[in-house]
Amino acid sequence: MITSLFKKSKPINFAIVFFIMLLAFIVLNLKYVEVPITGAFFFKETFLFLVSYVSVLALSFIVGKNSLTQKSNYEIVLYSLFLLALPQTLSHPEIIYANFFVLLGYRRIISLRSQINVNKKLFDAAFWIAIAALFYFWAILFFVLIIVSLLLYTDNNIKHWLIPFTGLLTVFLISMSVSIILDDSFFGIFNSLPEASYNFNNYNSAQYVIIITLLLSFGVWASIFYIQNIKQKKKAYRPSYYLVLFAVLNGFLIIFFAPSKDGSEFLFLFAPLAIIIANYIEIIQEKWFKELFLSVIIVVPFVILLL
Repeated sequence: MITSLFKKSKPINFAIVFFIMLLAFIVLNLKYVEVPITGAFFFKETFLFLVSYVSVLALSFIVGKNSLTQKSNYEIVLYSLFLLALPQTLSHPEIIYANFFVLLGYRRIISLRSQINVNKKLFDAAFWIAIAALFYFWAILFFVLIIVSLLLYTDNNIKHWLIPFTGLLTVFLISMSVSIILDDSFFGIFNSLPEASYNFNNYNSAQYVIIITLLLSFGVWASIFYIQNIKQKKKAYRPSYYLVLFAVLNGFLIIFFAPSKDGSEFLFLFAPLAIIIANYIEIIQEKWFKELFLSVIIVVPFVILLL
């Protein structure tokens, strides 16, 4: 019943995702944020919600345009449920913005599959990821996906290897120019320096233990079948599927290096992991197990709300 609802892309699914994300924002502000509700606060939260929802639409576009799933809506539903399970991921505007720009860059990287306008796509991907890094430094790790894509496509054109660095340099020069104009210094605008923390004590709570266990167990299990299933894909599509795996690894690396481990760092992991788990749900043959698998993912966030 539940799987049938999200098996095909339908407008109602986007409405459901909208309300799940709205609930996540409400829970965040009622349970985890102690800020007076003013007009400015309401406007800011509304804007952040819209950026977050546009990120969901971007994820849906990436998946649909590049056939990363079988035209279902599982990935956006999973993404929104992850947000509800860990609403702290929405607590920092800079990370929400960074994740949005990472998705824009990821869209360009995945589209290299067509081998059309390669130069422009490489520049755009590096440009958007560099913008993301201005908001949150460790988002720069997603630049590795550009290098990996060139390796997967065995691209020996030296120009293609240089273009991404041109994109990075462009953002750096523009940012430095803005910094000189606004702050009268070369590097005043670079407020996100490469800091890291390896203190995971904040994860010693029931909420984090449950969500980390869910992400790891379901993610690892789904990844095993995801990797096996790549061999059955058309050769032209295989690099795109491998890039999703590398995106998941980048997400885990960001969690590992994050200077402030308050849950917001998990946001970068949710999109690629949702794609992998969505692929697994699609290939499950036993209907009862498919229903049970998705039901657990749906129920867990609501159970966590009661903690």
